[in-house]
Amino acid sequence: MDQREIKELLQQVADGKTTVDEALLSIKEAPFDDLGFAKPDFHRGVRQGASEVIYGAGKTPDQILKITNSLREHGQKTVLITRMKKEAADLLQKEIADFSYDELSKIGIAGELPKPDGKGKIVVATGGTSDIPVAEEAAKTAEVYGNEVTRLYDVGVAGLHRLLSHMDDIMGARVIIAIAGMEGALASVIGGIADCPVIAVPTSVGYGASFGGVSALLSMLNSCASGVSVVNIDNGFGAGYLASMINHQ
Repeated sequence: MDQREIKELLQQVADGKTTVDEALLSIKEAPFDDLGFAKPDFHRGVRQGASEVIYGAGKTPDQILKITNSLREHGQKTVLITRMKKEAADLLQKEIADFSYDELSKIGIAGELPKPDGKGKIVVATGGTSDIPVAEEAAKTAEVYGNEVTRLYDVGVAGLHRLLSHMDDIMGARVIIAIAGMEGALASVIGGIADCPVIAVPTSVGYGASFGGVSALLSMLNSCASGVSVVNIDNGFGAGYLASMINHQ
């Protein structure tokens, strides 16, 4: 149960659609479940405003299935699974009717996406097509947390006119996620023209001297554009989560 669902529950009490005791029972459920190999956190949404996410890398398909089922049995309507292998996705597709999987971003979602309730739009922009897997991780994360997302893909500095043709989207955004490998210049360019926070995501895309994304990371950290923050290399999830927090303030 997240903060949005708590508000809905309290409104139901105010409207007489549920009793105080029923609402109390929903809220005071055990805060976590001990599965032996994992302890799903049912109160994450109450504390932080966003329910727990499953990091799929390193977990077996059966572990992911059991954690997903545990979260949903305790009221989590939508479960996001990141870095999920196809083998695990195949199992969940057999066992969970409303499960979907995007092989490009390795994102799995159990349940329906909520209606967007963010203050504005989140723009996700990439330097190149090779950055799209990270971008989709960011975009789908933002959508799971109730945000409207606009995607601007392959608008890097090698052809700046491609980015400038989307000025309406850029200037109309409430937060922008700029995703790029190579030298990572996209974040500085967007940061220099946008009037909203920019979250920069360096990717591991690039030739040898890009050092697996370290070059883009350092470029973004040293950006002279104000209002640019940086997350870790290939961390689309972190960028999407942070963008959602900004968009719901």
